[in-house]
Amino acid sequence: MIGADMPPRPMIADPRVARPLTRKLSRCGALTPDEIAILDDLQSATRVIRRNREIITEGRKYDTLFILIEGVSIRCRILHDGRRQILNIAFPGDFIGFPSAFSERALYSITALSDCVLAPVPFSRLLGLFDRQPRLAAAVFWSFACEAAMYAEHLIDVGRRSALERVAHFLLELLTRLQVIGLADECSFRMPLTQELIADALGLSVPHVNRTLRQLRDDELVSIEEHIVIIKDVEALSALADFQHSYLDQFRLPDLTAAH
Repeated sequence: MIGADMPPRPMIADPRVARPLTRKLSRCGALTPDEIAILDDLQSATRVIRRNREIITEGRKYDTLFILIEGVSIRCRILHDGRRQILNIAFPGDFIGFPSAFSERALYSITALSDCVLAPVPFSRLLGLFDRQPRLAAAVFWSFACEAAMYAEHLIDVGRRSALERVAHFLLELLTRLQVIGLADECSFRMPLTQELIADALGLSVPHVNRTLRQLRDDELVSIEEHIVIIKDVEALSALADFQHSYLDQFRLPDLTAAH
């Protein structure tokens, strides 16, 4: 099973493929050379944040978003008694800092789970895309819409899904997101989270997560060996979790492949 105390390894995309955000947005449709050049430029200037360091601190002012190039981070809220709720997990190609960029101060903290490589992007620069590259701006803000859709699914997890359904849905969501950026194959991926982190994301206890993973294994739906998750029956697990991947990857603009 997933080790409760194993730190996540850095998740680094294959350098031979496009930069992670470019790869992600290309799923919307063919990008023009100019659009690819702009995305490459957005991801070119980078900085490294070491594991367990905060990228954004709740309550502090900031006017910069970050594109995660390598690594894994979490957005979370720490309650006054130390309890933690993980709101979302960021993978390469994700923006960090939205929607707090609209607020005077950060609403949540974002912490690096592994060593992370980030590309800082002033929020004003993204807004400028609407004037200069409206198709590309729409594709970027589609990624924000996907994040909002994930929050809705996580609310359904906590409010209505059973522990078994929550864990199953969570594993399928991870699989789908990692496939987009080339970090998962058809049915398997390296688990970037400990059981404690999964528990904090799903509102469960660590023993409950452990029991649920064991049940999925006993039902021959999922296997986990050396921290590699293998979903043995994607269709059956999707039926169990009522998982519809459309909230993660179904987006098209009518003129996305049209010339400006």
